[in-house]
Order: sequence, then structure tokens, then C-alpha cells
Amino acid sequence: MTQKKNRPSYREILERDASPVADVLGLTENPPQAAADISFERYTSDDVFDAEIDKVWRRVWQVACREEHIPAVGDYFVYDIGRLSIIVVRSSETEIKGYVNSCLHRGTKLKQSESVGRSAQIQCPFHGWTWNLTGELQEVPCSWEFEHLDYEANCLPEALVDTWNGFVFINMDVDAPPLLDYLGVLPDHFEHWRFDDWYVSSHIRKEVHCNWKLAMEGFMEAYHTPVVHPQMSEVVGDWNMQHDIFGDHVSRDLCAMGVSSPSLPRPLTEEELLNRSRPSNPTTSSTTDSVLAEGKTARMVMAEDTRERFMEQYGMDLSTHTDAEVIDSLKYNVFPNMMIHGGAAIHALTLFRPLGHDPTKATIDRLTFLPVPADGPRPEPAEVVTIREDESYGVAPGITEFMARVLDQDTSIMRLQQEGIQASAKGAETLSSYQESRVRWAHDTFQKYLAR
Repeated sequence: MTQKKNRPSYREILERDASPVADVLGLTENPPQAAADISFERYTSDDVFDAEIDKVWRRVWQVACREEHIPAVGDYFVYDIGRLSIIVVRSSETEIKGYVNSCLHRGTKLKQSESVGRSAQIQCPFHGWTWNLTGELQEVPCSWEFEHLDYEANCLPEALVDTWNGFVFINMDVDAPPLLDYLGVLPDHFEHWRFDDWYVSSHIRKEVHCNWKLAMEGFMEAYHTPVVHPQMSEVVGDWNMQHDIFGDHVSRDLCAMGVSSPSLPRPLTEEELLNRSRPSNPTTSSTTDSVLAEGKTARMVMAEDTRERFMEQYGMDLSTHTDAEVIDSLKYNVFPNMMIHGGAAIHALTLFRPLGHDPTKATIDRLTFLPVPADGPRPEPAEVVTIREDESYGVAPGITEFMARVLDQDTSIMRLQQEGIQASAKGAETLSSYQESRVRWAHDTFQKYLAR
């Protein structure tokens, strides 16, 4: 067996920082898992895809939109997942409702898929049946021909709706447990990493040719980083990332910035690390002009620079956050399809969904956030910019050249993996015991839902 190259550990890196280890980052939890191969049918089978729709998507809490997408009474946002569709509408100043997007007359969609807008009522575009914002049937044209119709029994079917950290979640299972129970440790971990006073500054939707789970799993491990992102191995930890699993619905990986990958034959000096570090989104620091003083590390200077920039640009004081909270990639996954960045400076959300009814096509929605200005109105959330599989992330506004390159590298692999799976003679994948443990975690949770 070759020598392990997974040191220093993430915890060891934090212990070398000048700032203390934040309590939430000091936790470690990765229970033992089985080692069996996972069948490729989970990425190709129409039967598996249909079972996911009925037994997973109909039963889980999932992010539909942000509260900022529907700030006023009558504002609505249509959320689609596979063949399912929910109208999320602000029915009053204090309440948000979710309705099945299907007319109770002859089934027509009440609102266009993926549409956003405002209306005082919900009216079918086919024959004009009309409901108020609380879902009660108000008007049926030619009502004298519907003397047999029970108006009270024809309220719009509802989904559960709840909010957390500015995000609007829906669940089509009206008997599901409360959202906060579902989220497990997430609210506690994000107690000091709030999204409420941040707004969607960029929303990019990428179409990819692969199963939606494959798209997500590419962001759940860094085992691939030295091969797919060789430029990143110079300035981030990868094989030594920390992977934690907190029950069936929440997991995370913690990736140190400003360090060399253990895969390199020689670690970079602190000066080299500082000079080669680049920002991962517009809110993080640019360290190319910084000077590494005696006794300083690249991580220290990167954190100091970020704190200074946040104070200058946004009037935000990040001094109460540790260096790791300011610069590191702290990615949490919420089953089944949500990836959210923790920390003080990097605020981002990524959602992975099937595209239509095809198990080999998916979309990746990447939302990035900026602080709401302290002395002005809240900016409108960015509109969705959709890019095709063959287009670079670089064509979309609000993304750095560095991050566009990284995401292009990630998504360029996805078609190859999907086509390779379909050509496979083996018919299954073999996962590593630790670095890919969160991939297995997601599959294990899927199987629990499919077995119910």
C-alpha cells in the first residue's frame, strides 16, 4: 500500500492558524459505512427516476426560492422538479403558500413553469376558473352548468411551506416532519453565518448532460481536484479535506484555502501560496498586491485582506469570525439536492435538479450573494441566466474568470461520466472509504426513502 497523502488534516491546519478553532468547525463526525459497489442503474434507469419523483421529491423539504423573490402580497414563483410543479405565492404579509400547479377543472398548469410574477388571484389560462391567494375557488365561468360542483372541496391542493435563513422550502408531503427537524444541525451551525441581510447578486443555471445526482456528486469530494483542477492543488487542500455526516439529511466538507495540496511533490512556500491565491468570488480577497510580512502566513494575510475589504466595501465587521470562517470553503449538503456555503464571507447556494423527465439531463443553479447595502434599498435579486452545456460559465455576468474556469472544468467531466456509465461493462462504481463518503451517504439516504 502506498503512503497516505492526506496530511496535514483540516483540524491540524486550523490549529496552526493565529485565530482559535471555531466550535462549529471543531466537530468531527463520519460514521462507518458499507463498502459495496453502487449500481449505475441509479443514474440511467427510468424506473429509478420515476421512483425518485414519487418517493423522494414528493416527500422531502427542498428549496424553491428566496423570500426576496416574493416580497409583496401576490408575488409568486413557480418551482418545478421533474414532472411536479408548485406555485409558491405570498398570500399575505406574514404567510407564504404553496399550491400544486394544476387546474382542478381539466388539469392545465395555472402558471408557466419557472415563471415569476405578481397577481391578485390565481386564474386558469384555459377556461378561467379562479382561486384567491388563500386557495379558495372564487369563480367558475358558466357556473349554472356546474351545479354539481362543491366549491369548498375544490380549494387548491397545498404543499407545506416554511422558511429558514431567507430561503423558502416546500414539501409536497403534508404529513412531513417540520423543516427545522429535517435540517438537523444546520440551523445551529449557521447561527453566525446568516443569509437574511444578503441578496442574490448572481443566478446562473447551467444545463448538463448527466443524471442530476452525478452533477451534484462532482461537488461532494475533492479526490478529483489534482486531475481536473491542477491549478487549485497549488493553493487549496483537497485529499485532506474534512468530510462530516450529521444524520440522513446533512453532511459537509471543509476545505482549507491558502495551503498546498498533499498531492504535490513539494509544498509551496508561504510566499508562493500568497502570490498564487486567487479569489473564488467577487466578495473574497485579492491577495496579489499583499505583502507577506515576517511571522505572517498566507492564510493570515488572506483573512486580514478580506476583513479590510468587507469593512471598506460593505461596512461589515468580520473581526469576530476566525480566519477559517473568513476564507475557507465550508460546503454543506442538505438532502437531496442543496449545497450551501457556510462562513462569514462566501455566501453561495447551488441546487441540482433533473431537467424535465430525462434521467440523463440536469440543471445546476448557482446563486451567489452580496451584503445588502446599509444605506440604501435592498437590491432586486438577480434574474436567472441560463447557459447551455457547450457554453462557458464565463459568458454569464457576475462570475470571476477564476471561478468560471473551475466550474467549466467540473462540468466538462459530466457528459464523459454519464456516457461512460452507459457504456460500462462493470455496471457499478467503487467509492473510496473517506473522500467519497458523502457520495455514499447521499445514496444511502436515497435507498431509505425508496424503501418506505
